[in-house]
Amino acid sequence: MSNDFLEKNPWGALRQFTNARIALGRAGNSLPTEPLLAFNLSHAQARDAVHQPLDAELLHEQLRANGFLTLDVHSAAPDRQHYLRRPDLGRRLADDSRETLALEQAAIEPPDVLFVIADGLSAFAASKQAIPLLQAVCPKLADWKIGPVVVARQARVALGDEIGELLGAKLVVMLIGERPGLSSPDSLGVYLTYAPKVGCSDAQRNCISNVRPEGLSYGAAAHKLHYLLTHARRLSLTGVGLKDDSDALLE
Repeated sequence: MSNDFLEKNPWGALRQFTNARIALGRAGNSLPTEPLLAFNLSHAQARDAVHQPLDAELLHEQLRANGFLTLDVHSAAPDRQHYLRRPDLGRRLADDSRETLALEQAAIEPPDVLFVIADGLSAFAASKQAIPLLQAVCPKLADWKIGPVVVARQARVALGDEIGELLGAKLVVMLIGERPGLSSPDSLGVYLTYAPKVGCSDAQRNCISNVRPEGLSYGAAAHKLHYLLTHARRLSLTGVGLKDDSDALLE
């Protein structure tokens, strides 16, 4: 049934190529009801993703079922409210988690690479995207010593530096839920740091963003990550000095 009050946008055909909110049409001076309701739903989903807690126990079970050893840590932020209001607390470990890793450090051989799965600003992204990405990249690292996968709650990116330092890792890879967008509440970010230690700056990291089936696929992200890991180990650095030329290899 046609709606005579709806003014269609001539760019409407372009919507099949993107999830961006373009060519929504008009009803008088306002959006049509359908895209307005869709916007409100996406906004609610983005807010829910920020506040949704990470089911760490389930994530540990899934990781172990896929053959990964795991460790569990928590940042100094005691709950989600503190995490959101005090970013500094999310960047350092809680005392009991620090003690746990100190004990583990004596029991494991220092790894070449350590993967940390963190809730960040979207636990939904971490629980959904991290394991498929690990399954895609780990077969490429057959000659690497891979440490236990660390599951971190109430975590910011820099928490990986302290974790990696305590476990003696040469490289730490943080798989963390990114800030939800209105079309992507489940986007995973990947942060790579060589010689992690407390006090590393963002200039010392490489980032791969928007890892999800609707964005950067697991295979493409694994290819980029393997490229960066290989060259980080060869050059003994990450960050602004390590350029991502992995797309040239795909060509």
